[in-house]
Amino acid sequence: MRYLLILYISTLNNQQTYNPPYLTLLEKNQLQVRAEQAYQHMADCDLCARYCHVDRYAGIKGAVCRTGVRAWVNSYGPHHGEEVPLRGVYGSGTIFFSWCSLRCVYCQNWEISQNGLGHEVAPEEIAEMMLKLQAQGCHNINFVTPSHVVAQIIRAVDIATRRGLRIPLVYNTGGYDSPEALALLDGIIDIYMPDMKYGDSALAHKYSHVRDYVETNFAAVREMYRQVGDLQLNEQGIAQSGLLVRHLVLPGHIAGTEAVLTFLANEISTSTYINLMDQYHPCYRAMDNPPLDRDLKRNEYQEALELADRLGLKRLDQRHTRRWLAY
Repeated sequence: MRYLLILYISTLNNQQTYNPPYLTLLEKNQLQVRAEQAYQHMADCDLCARYCHVDRYAGIKGAVCRTGVRAWVNSYGPHHGEEVPLRGVYGSGTIFFSWCSLRCVYCQNWEISQNGLGHEVAPEEIAEMMLKLQAQGCHNINFVTPSHVVAQIIRAVDIATRRGLRIPLVYNTGGYDSPEALALLDGIIDIYMPDMKYGDSALAHKYSHVRDYVETNFAAVREMYRQVGDLQLNEQGIAQSGLLVRHLVLPGHIAGTEAVLTFLANEISTSTYINLMDQYHPCYRAMDNPPLDRDLKRNEYQEALELADRLGLKRLDQRHTRRWLAY
């Protein structure tokens, strides 16, 4: 009874007047249908842009994500380090999935993404995590590194929604997402938060060991924007729906910041909410891959800020920009 009361109160605090579109799919029994369709994709997997076409029911041999029918989770809980519109007062309800379809040589979470630190979970367990995060007052459910577990997420959303889930869903992705997966997520995800890691596919191949990243990433962001539009905030400044883009500025202009920001300004929207991230620090195998073996220089980040300003991109997350503009 106490759990249900907390769940009810937290839903009132978070929900207010916003009704996630996944509730409409639930009413039409389409969440269950989407889950079944997604699980069918895993027999010849195309749920990320690697297109391994592995039968994940038969095993994980050949699967870049090294994930079979069940997802792996490293941890879950309220996160107070996310972007301001996501974390609010009570935090963003993050669920960190293990493994990843990218192979970034500078990954700060390499033990999770490359070594698979975590444990195997059933969709029912993921649903329980979501409900617990909602009960703790989290403003949203934030799926971190979700591209390879789209089917398991949709199944968990169906289960959790039938049990009272009512807060926005965040798809926090490395940005290497297939159109097949995004079609399955249409009407389920409220907030898309893709990385836009590179503006040059050759550099993406060199440092993240992935082909056609830019073409795939730009197409994915176009589709995400088509589905949810610009980021919408409630009266308290909490994100309810829309697109939020992350771009990590890398040493030596490796990230192709000019190409990424120009694409957003010209092909998406000058109202795109962007986290222009400055926190790069050498991790994992970065020391073997100069210029990634050093921290970001002050002038490199300031150049990125000035470029965003020239392009008319004014909606930048303020955590980083305030610190650098203070110099």
